[in-house]
Amino acid sequence: MNLGVDTELTLLAAGLIFLLALALGVWKYRQMATSETHLAHPYVDIAHRSALMYAFATLLIAVFVELSAWPTWVNLTAAAVVVVFFVGAIASYILHGVLRDTTNQFAHPTRGLGVAMAALIVGEMGGFAVLLAGFVKGSFLT
Repeated sequence: MNLGVDTELTLLAAGLIFLLALALGVWKYRQMATSETHLAHPYVDIAHRSALMYAFATLLIAVFVELSAWPTWVNLTAAAVVVVFFVGAIASYILHGVLRDTTNQFAHPTRGLGVAMAALIVGEMGGFAVLLAGFVKGSFLT
């Protein structure tokens, strides 16, 4: 099987995010086992669930990378932008879980949260739109 390096790196990212999700599941379980309420901190739960979802979303991105008609550097850049924002979101959830500083980061937003959210929206949607356009070009317009 000959996959492009862009696809291979995106698949590696998916695998690493999934491994992180499994580790976060251990952290979540430990908190549930030792808590009086048998619940993990909300952001530990969010980190675990989001990592699981982002791992599979990254697999979907890898498919579009592989089927895109764009050059390797375009596909890799678009995928990397999306994956960086996925990992950044997970990292922020982990941070809130470790610090136990909030149960809702939007209740008392820190400076720059709005800018970070706007960047996340543009980065994730824009990066995927590039890959989707590459798929459409390669599949329907050639």
